[in-house]
Amino acid sequence: MFKTIEAHVRKQVAPAALRAEFRQHEFESMRPFCLLVFCVSILIWLVFDLIVSFLGGQGLTWLSGLFIALLGCLTLVLRFTRRSHHFDVLNLLFIIVITLGMRLVIEGIPVARRPVWLVLGVSTVLYAVSVLPVRRWSFFCAMAITWVVLNPFYHTRIDADELEGAMLLSYAVFLSGLVIYSYLQMRKAKLHNFYLSKVLLEQAYIDALTEIPNRRSFMTQADRQLRLAPSERYLAMIDIDNFKRVNDRFGHDVGDEVLKRVATHIKASMSGFEYARLGGEEFAIFFQGLDQQGVEQRLAGLCQRVREDTAEHPVTVSIGLARVDQGDSLTTVLVRADRALYEAKHTGKDRFVLWSARLADSE
Repeated sequence: MFKTIEAHVRKQVAPAALRAEFRQHEFESMRPFCLLVFCVSILIWLVFDLIVSFLGGQGLTWLSGLFIALLGCLTLVLRFTRRSHHFDVLNLLFIIVITLGMRLVIEGIPVARRPVWLVLGVSTVLYAVSVLPVRRWSFFCAMAITWVVLNPFYHTRIDADELEGAMLLSYAVFLSGLVIYSYLQMRKAKLHNFYLSKVLLEQAYIDALTEIPNRRSFMTQADRQLRLAPSERYLAMIDIDNFKRVNDRFGHDVGDEVLKRVATHIKASMSGFEYARLGGEEFAIFFQGLDQQGVEQRLAGLCQRVREDTAEHPVTVSIGLARVDQGDSLTTVLVRADRALYEAKHTGKDRFVLWSARLADSE
């Protein structure tokens, strides 16, 4: 089953909205890694600068302090960056500053050794960029900036038509091709994995017929709500009246359409609250932050919406409501709401009933 879904996903073309969601998700999950890359890059550059400055007998200059300050400021900005498209620009600024800093340091070593260090610097920067969560335009801009600033043929006395220059040029082409291929393949694999995880999560937590959350999703979310700070909370269980008669008389296709209509009404009128299809013709809603009067108004409005639906094969709903008291478990509240639903079914239908101790005593 997993391989079948995976093969299907790989054939799909991810829409723009999904790609944007993927980029933001990837950046949020990799932001600590991005900070680490920035910090390590500053540290490596600083160590190299100190080695060249003191062992080379040049001493530190005000430019070194300026580059450290700029790189530190960009790293600090990253600490508060929350959008992936902002990171694309920030990363380019960081690359411009650090490659200029590398060029400054490498200019201080003997000419004969510069090409090796320039190519080493290019390799390090390109590898770091290829694993960061940046878009294609930002990646290719970073690659262009790196090669322009750290050009191994500039101030090195090497000509491209000589043996050493030809070998250096061949290595540059090979390195660029390898980095581009690795970057594109990794991005493609990450996007497919993200898409696949969304498909599997939707199958696990979204009801396929009504396209609203299912029982597993509701139990997870409601249980989380129960552990939050206490406030007025209510749980409602909803059942479609005479649904079996609709199925038996008109067929399951009509029954499915009725389920979809009721789910649509719940989704439209209960926005901001947890709701789900528990199974069959049963639905549930978890109210957080509403008083009893507000909850009852919402449920009365839902009953009215379903009742006044002018579509073919009209139905009504019955609702059982239970207050969530401090210390109540989700199972306890579900049992109370189910008992109130039973009472609503047997006292006229198309209504809601609030659970009370009287209902418990009458069992």
